[in-house]
Amino acid sequence: MDISLIHTGKEHCSPGHICSIPRDEFIIHFVLDGAGFYSAGGQTWSLTPGQMFIIYPNEPITYGADETHPWTYAWIGFRGIRAHALARECGFSKNQLVLPSPDQKLILKYIDKMLSHKQLSKANDLRRQAYLILLLAELAEHHEKLAAQNRKPLKYAYSTSVYVELAIEYIQETYHQGIGISDIAGNIGISRAYLNSAFQKELGMSAQNFLINYKMHKAANLLVSTSKSVKEVSNSVGYEDQLVFSKAFKKKFGMSLKNYKTHKEMMDKYNEKQTDDPV
Repeated sequence: MDISLIHTGKEHCSPGHICSIPRDEFIIHFVLDGAGFYSAGGQTWSLTPGQMFIIYPNEPITYGADETHPWTYAWIGFRGIRAHALARECGFSKNQLVLPSPDQKLILKYIDKMLSHKQLSKANDLRRQAYLILLLAELAEHHEKLAAQNRKPLKYAYSTSVYVELAIEYIQETYHQGIGISDIAGNIGISRAYLNSAFQKELGMSAQNFLINYKMHKAANLLVSTSKSVKEVSNSVGYEDQLVFSKAFKKKFGMSLKNYKTHKEMMDKYNEKQTDDPV
């Protein structure tokens, strides 16, 4: 799924309670009362109400409650194709793990809604997912408001060619994971707008067009050099939706997946014949 709730809850921790178990999902904690600390990425933060922190999947972390005034927090754990991008839209990144949180009442409103529909059913699955998305939307809106209040001209340390090179390396390594432009920009530490302007300057195309072109050429190669099905090829280049993949492929090459494969096979046979029967 694009995004799915794994777990949610609220807890008043005992004094000195510590957790240091890496998780395989994203988790956002909201500090509601008391105090505690969070250590990740070589940094440690002392946290109090009005702050939130994110745990990235499979990252070494430690967080714990204060000895004299242990914290109470709420949390949401989620994963999915869009999880990384949504975390970024909420303001988080590997370099920004702690942020001010929205009003507690707003957070608890949606978490309580999720908890009130905990019985297993298809309908409740959808309700929990809907409330998760609404909560993430509130976090994204909160981040946008804070960013607008504190916006300053961005200055980057390196030339556009360096950022384009780093972006291409990241695309080559992760194109099959369903990444988007926000993921690429976040990974190299620049804004989406600057990433696109860098690609336009260096390559004469947007970062989005480069990403799509790269995926389509990888897909075309798999289509004619392997026996993978269309679904397998689609998944191999980061598309969960085969219809979206097929439309993107046809737009790029001007023909359907089936016609492309047939055309390539015919051209290969023609070239072989020309080699075998020189004039």
